Amino acid sequence: MGTLMQRTYDLLALLLLLAVSGAALAQAPFDAFGRAGIDDRLGARIPLDTRVTTADGESVTLAELTDGKPIVFAPVLHDCPNICGVTLGGLRAAIANQQYQPGKDFQIVSFGIDPREGPAEAATEMKKLSETGNGKLVSTDAYHAVTADAGAIRAVTDALGYRYAFDSSINQFAHVAAVAVLTSDGRLVRWLYGVAPQPNDLRLALTEAGEGAIGDFGDQLLLLCYHYDPTTGRYNSLVQTMLRVAGGLTVLVLAFFLGRALLRTRRTE
Repeated sequence: MGTLMQRTYDLLALLLLLAVSGAALAQAPFDAFGRAGIDDRLGARIPLDTRVTTADGESVTLAELTDGKPIVFAPVLHDCPNICGVTLGGLRAAIANQQYQPGKDFQIVSFGIDPREGPAEAATEMKKLSETGNGKLVSTDAYHAVTADAGAIRAVTDALGYRYAFDSSINQFAHVAAVAVLTSDGRLVRWLYGVAPQPNDLRLALTEAGEGAIGDFGDQLLLLCYHYDPTTGRYNSLVQTMLRVAGGLTVLVLAFFLGRALLRTRRTE
């Protein structure tokens, strides 16, 4: 009888603990920005047969838009009050300060992640960019502001490992600022993080994405002098890295011989 009572008490205590834990979780605020981020999936392929809608209201596939060229892919909110406009402006500056030409060498896709948006929001984004000194970029056939339904958006962003979440408190999707560079067949080559990609990083990523189709021998050779750091989304000079390593080894060697000399001096005293 005592054992049965003890088991009953233990069961009631467990149920009480679960109830308290559940209540605590229910009261915890939803952190949309905590869920936003990027799971770097280099080599992953986006479905280029995904249908999207252009700012002109035309329904096309991503493959039709990109025309067999490397892709600079920017996940954004077209009607964004925060960082998206800055990100696209920073991308424009990076494009202008490297050698490859939009349209001729690569295509740009500004990909809306909010399924509530449509051609009107995409057209507004392009109009805003034109008014802020980016008119030359958006007036070409290389820049495509597109929207899609929720399923199509998820198919593309999940393939890239791009995470975002809806924050009802601000009626917006929380997301991070980053630009992906893809091959012509939609494979992820690099993520460039932040609102202002460096022109050299963009150039190197496009050189990789071009797989020999864009850039000359010197551009391909330049890739041997840099390595990509996935934690920062930047290319670092191998020469500088090797010099730092060599400098560090030199210091260690000098310290070793200096310590050895001091030890011998003490032993002879």
